[in-house]
Order: sequence, then C-alpha cells, then structure tokens
Amino acid sequence: MWQKVAHWNTLRNQMLAGFISVMIIVLICAGLITFNSVSGLLNTKAETQMKQIASQADGRLEAVINQIDTLTLQAVNDTYLQQLFLSMVHGGKASFSERQALMKIANHIQGYSGGVTNVELYTPDYVRVFPLDEESLINRVTINWIEQADKEKGRLIWVGNDPKDSESVLAIRRINLIDRWFSNGGYLLVRIKRSYFEFQPGLPDSGHRELLLLADSAGRPIVTDGAVLSDVSELMDTDSQKVTIDKQRYILVKQTSEATGWTLMILYPVSDINDGISVLRLAILVSGAIGSVLFIILSFLLSMMITRPILRLMRAMRNTRQGVLTPNLTRTYTTELNDLNMTYNQMVDNINRLIKLVYEKEALQSRTELKALQAQINPHFLYNTLEALYWSLQDKEEEELADLVVAMSELFRYVIDNPNKDEWVTIGEELDHIKRYLRIMSVRFGSRLVWDISASDSYNHILVPKLLIQPLVENAILYGLEGKTGARLVSVRVEPSPEEAANVRITVIDDGPGMNERELQAIRTALMTGGAPSKKGKGRGTGTGLSNVQRRIHLYYPASAVGKRGLSIISNPGEGTSVSFEIPIQKEATDDSSWENHSDC
Repeated sequence: MWQKVAHWNTLRNQMLAGFISVMIIVLICAGLITFNSVSGLLNTKAETQMKQIASQADGRLEAVINQIDTLTLQAVNDTYLQQLFLSMVHGGKASFSERQALMKIANHIQGYSGGVTNVELYTPDYVRVFPLDEESLINRVTINWIEQADKEKGRLIWVGNDPKDSESVLAIRRINLIDRWFSNGGYLLVRIKRSYFEFQPGLPDSGHRELLLLADSAGRPIVTDGAVLSDVSELMDTDSQKVTIDKQRYILVKQTSEATGWTLMILYPVSDINDGISVLRLAILVSGAIGSVLFIILSFLLSMMITRPILRLMRAMRNTRQGVLTPNLTRTYTTELNDLNMTYNQMVDNINRLIKLVYEKEALQSRTELKALQAQINPHFLYNTLEALYWSLQDKEEEELADLVVAMSELFRYVIDNPNKDEWVTIGEELDHIKRYLRIMSVRFGSRLVWDISASDSYNHILVPKLLIQPLVENAILYGLEGKTGARLVSVRVEPSPEEAANVRITVIDDGPGMNERELQAIRTALMTGGAPSKKGKGRGTGTGLSNVQRRIHLYYPASAVGKRGLSIISNPGEGTSVSFEIPIQKEATDDSSWENHSDC
C-alpha cells in the first residue's frame, strides 16, 4: 500500500494539484470580471441618464439665457435709447429728465425677467448714464470684457460672477447705433441673481441624489447645488469621469454652453449606481474570499511540502562552511526529495571518512617533521656555540670567563629547558636570546663584530617558534666575519611589512663579502626544493640553519600569511647579505594548545 502511495506521491502530481487549485481561482476571477462588466453596464446607463438630465438642464439654461438676450436686445434697439445715445455721440449731453426716462427700459427688462436685479447704461467713454451717477464701466468689469463686447458687435457677452456682489452675475453687450452704421454707441450691463440659474427644482425627479454645478468660463461657481464646492476649477480641468468630493465618489458629466461659455456639470453618486447590485457584489465577494483563503492555505501547504525538506538539506550543507559535514536524517513524503536526501547522506559519510583519514595522516606527518627539525636544529646550534666558545677561551683571561659561562648557561637553558612546552616564545624573548648569543660571539671576535638590534616594543608580544631568528644571525656571523679582517656589522630589524599591514618583517643583515649571482641562485634553489644549501670554502657551516628555518616557517604558518617564498635572500658581492621573512602579527596566545593546533595547519 505504501509503495503505491509513494509511486504517485511525486512532485509532478503535487504541482498538478496546485494548478487545479489555480484554475479554481481563475473561475473566481471570471466572476469578478462578470461583476465589473455588469457594473460597467450600469455605469453606462447612469451616464446616459445623466446626459439626458444635462440636456434638460442645458435647455432650461438656454431658455433663461435667450430670455435675457432677447430683453437686452430689445432694450438696446429701443427708439428712445437709440436717439438719446446718438445725440450723445454727436456731442450732446443728456439732461436729468432724459436719463431718468431710461428707467422705463430698465423696468421692462426687470419686469419680464425675474432674475435681473439691475440694468446699467454707459457711453462709449465708459461713463454711466443710468442709474444717475458718474461711475465708470471699468470699475464694474475689466477692460478685456469690454473689448470682447466690441469685438462681438452687439452680441450679449456673459461675464460671470460680479466681483462686487458674490450673489450676482454680469452680462454686457454693446449698443449699436442703427442710424450711424451700427457704430459703437455705448454699453448695456445687466446684473442677474445667481439663484435665477438654479434650475434643479424644475427638472423631473430621477430618484437619485445627483448634484448640478454651473461655472463661468473662469472656473468660478455660479450654481453649486447647496454650496457643495466653493471652487470647481479642478472639476473643469479634469478629464476623469470619476471624482471624489468630501470622501464621496461621483461620476462627472460636463457640458459647455456655446452662448455663454459656461460649463454645466452633473455629479452622479457612484454609491447610487451600485445599490442595484449590492446582493450580487456581496455574493461574489464572499465566494472570492472563501476561494482566496483556500488558495492561500493550499499554496502554503504545497510550498511547505516542497521547500521545507530542501531548506533542511540546505542547512545541513551550510555546516560545511564551518568544516562540519552533518547528514540530514529527516524524511519527506516526496520520492524525489527522499532520493536526493539519501544521496547527500551517502556523500557526507564518504567525505567525512576521507577527511578523517587525510587529517590523521597530515597531523602525524606534520608532528613528525616538526620534531625532527627541532631535534636537528638544537644540536646544530649547540655544536656551533661550543665551537665558538672553544676558540674564544684560547685568548681570554679567567675573570672574563665567568661572564661568558653565565651567558652560556642562560643560552643553554633557553634552548634545552622544556623543549615541548616552550615551543613558542615572544619576539622579545627571542631577541634577548640573540643578544646573549652575540655577546658570546663578541668575546670570540672582539672588535671585529659590531651588532645592532632594531625592534619596536610594540612587537615584543608577537609569538614566534623558538630559535627561528637565531640561525640567521649565526649564518650572518659565520659567512660575514669568519676568516675576515676589519669590523663587520650584523643587524637585526623587526619592522612592519611594506606589502601587508597584518604582517611584520624580520631581517638579518651583514656587511660581509656577499655572494655572486650563481651562489645566490644555488641557495634559493636548494631552499625551494627542501635541500640544505652550503657555501663551501666560505666557513664552517653546512647550510642547515637556513633550510630548517625555511621548513619551520612553512610548517608553522599558512602560506596565505607569510607568502610561498618563506625566506627572502638579497646579496651582492662586496655589499653583504640580507635575509628576511614575514610572519603575521598575532597577540599572545591564551594557552599552548591553541598554538599547537595552529602549527598543525
């Protein structure tokens, strides 16, 4: 039974189940699209209805405008008004009674139009003739409206809101003198109540809460349907069919009057459109929500079934960065992932077995080589020192012998005492040992040996293998002073590395005879191949010191810290020899075991 289930429980089948679930969501999306389509149809119907309302409202607006246009046209063509303004154009001056008689024309306009509150007449020089004061037309409207009235040559120009009366609007037209070739005879200015254009009460009731707005050409509101907006310029500039006012969404329909240049706007609440499909919307939303929850749960479970085993396997693989290979013992319900996990566990077992075998071999080989090198270098150092003591005692007095013996005892104690425990020493201790060695050598060579040790105190704490520097000093004395006359300088320098800030460079320099290129190349080749370089005829040494120091540097320090060369030798005939190497700057170790592990690397 389990084998049959495992056979069908593949990643492909799991993904197939996920795709089926996605198809269910697609069906839900189709329901949403259907809902949007129905909503679109309702919106279209609402827009059609709003356009009908706009057409009716525009008809009422045109009727009001035509009424005022007709009344003002009759007024400017009145015979009495034409004769009076013609006489004033010819230079005559209207009397008080003549100007007072113009009231009949104004009353006629106001009587037949309930919205006109004031009628004003002006001369071509913008001087008011009626009512009876001398106010200028420029104080009532801006010059551009007067220029437009002149340009239209008698057509009624709708200015818009009266700047001096927020509850009124203005309209102006030029008086054309019929008997003077329709030339400019003055201006007629009418002031109309804004409430006169509130035509919504006269429209049929649509059963909705639509808002009707009317704005002049400058975007200033004339009718705002209960002061919904004080500034409708944003509505006039927008091209969107849906707008938001006071957190309420509306559908916007705009229509501009050719006669006035005013814009009629109808705002239809979106909520009223959606009332008819609230039940359908609720059903679709509930179905979509349930489907979404199921899809999320299924997707989560499916992703967990696929990704959790892979994540566990990845965590097991990440342990290899710390050098630990651990098997992944968890099992999954997917055949492919189980096979992958089993293959990984087998690989980990094989690698761990190989690592253990290689590590044991390398550790054994490294420890054997280190012990052999230390056993080789210590007797070599002692033999050379005893030989130097033999030669020095031949010419010294007994009182100098005591100091020499003390120095020798300290020197032997440094070399022999606890060789396994004190495998590592500080640079300060190594330099003190070199000073004792140089003191002994100065007894032998006398004034011919001049030595100088230059090292900052900040480097005294750095740990180095014991007897790593002393063999280089010994070589400098043997090959630089042995058999030579005159004073020779041996220098030891401890300084920062010019190439790597994390390293310190140790250099031993002598000003002896140096070496030619052939001898120098022979020593470098021997150090690279692991042999023991020698300089026959140059002294009593066999070259063991340089070879041992080279091997110990490579065993104690990783190649990335000291470079692959190890010792660097520079020599020129007659100019002396310089031997240097670099080691990493490390603080004093907390215990010997940590340095022992380091040396095993």
